[in-house]
Amino acid sequence: MLSTAAITTTATALPAPATAEITKDSNWPLWPSLPVFPYSRRKTIRREIKPGTVWTFDQLIGIYYVHVPIRMTVIKMKVPAPGLLVYAPVAPTKECLKLLQPLIDEHGPIKFIILPSTAVEHKVNAGPFARAFPKAEFYAVDQQYSFPVSLPNSFLGLPSWTKPLPRSGEGVKNVFGDEFEHEVLTVKPGPGSFFQDVALFHKPSKTLTVCDALLSVTEEPPEILTSEPEYVKALLFHARDEPLQLVEDSPEARRKGWRRIVLLFNFFIPGATQADIGLDPLLKLDFSYKLGWGGWQPFSWRPSEIESFEKYSAGGRPTLLPIIQIILNRGLADGSLREWVEKVKRWDFDLVIPQHLDAPLALTPAQFASPFESFSKNGGNEMRFCDEDVALLREAERGPLAFSVGKTANGPLTGVKCDLGSGEARVISKELRLKWAPK
Repeated sequence: MLSTAAITTTATALPAPATAEITKDSNWPLWPSLPVFPYSRRKTIRREIKPGTVWTFDQLIGIYYVHVPIRMTVIKMKVPAPGLLVYAPVAPTKECLKLLQPLIDEHGPIKFIILPSTAVEHKVNAGPFARAFPKAEFYAVDQQYSFPVSLPNSFLGLPSWTKPLPRSGEGVKNVFGDEFEHEVLTVKPGPGSFFQDVALFHKPSKTLTVCDALLSVTEEPPEILTSEPEYVKALLFHARDEPLQLVEDSPEARRKGWRRIVLLFNFFIPGATQADIGLDPLLKLDFSYKLGWGGWQPFSWRPSEIESFEKYSAGGRPTLLPIIQIILNRGLADGSLREWVEKVKRWDFDLVIPQHLDAPLALTPAQFASPFESFSKNGGNEMRFCDEDVALLREAERGPLAFSVGKTANGPLTGVKCDLGSGEARVISKELRLKWAPK
């Protein structure tokens, strides 16, 4: 499916419901390597971001209908030879490759492929994509790892011709030619793991691509979620207020479902919810329920979810995924985060393409840097989100995550004061006699 992108950081008109079905060309046979939605049925949407120069290819990823876009960016290059650069490959389904072929025919072959992350959701697609274009040079960030046992790249699905991406293009001949600059952010949050993200700047189009380090969202669901009736189910599923409720498809129902998906994606158990982990939600299952999952609904939502989302979204202003902020705090002591942000700020870009949630984002270098500087300069760890939303992650940082992330002088996550839960328990279970609320 093809689309023309609107460059904005604010809400746009909701796309009309699509009637086309996912075709056999959307099939992805290697889905068991990461068995998450949409499993084998991976629709791809191509969008032209800057005419004749930059394109994105969106697919979906998620669990329990918490489905969000995962994105690949393709950039036309002229030097050292005409062709294409691919950043953060998605699953190379037949449909994806068919959408890519007209670009190859017009602009030249794929010259470079970049795996800009150590995260499994990006890594799992990179190897198959690189094998589909064996003549392209394939670069991956250099701290690929596996847990609990460290394995070589070949065991992680990466091809034998994988090259480590240099940490910087500054002061050396850039491997991608004079049209590009790149800087790799590398943070070691704890023993046995690394976080890496590649800021790639294409000078002719003034476009910056990043992978997971930055994101933005509005209340309008992304086009990939509204492109197929099968995918719209996720929006309607989370718009429910009762387990077996059949929500009428409407723009407002879609927005309601999307708001909740975003909050679950970021906070797991947001402050405006109560999660019942006992038997009650399971006893209400009906596997004939047409939206799926038997209508399982462990979450109940309070009206304060609107305030929670608005604090998070801030009208589409750029921000960080909370779990990413936990990781990046570990890069403050050695100055690696500040150095990366300062180098990226020097580039003359006017458009940023993250590989999740909304894109593209019309941002200046200062606007790009703002969410990083807000917590790295003041010596604290405050986010603009409601404190009740980040409370669960704060508890995890002190407890279950303590073994995997090192300590930070900035302390655990904090947020702004809201009143999302009125002091009610966040997690309950009659069987366990549990009523738990984060501190």
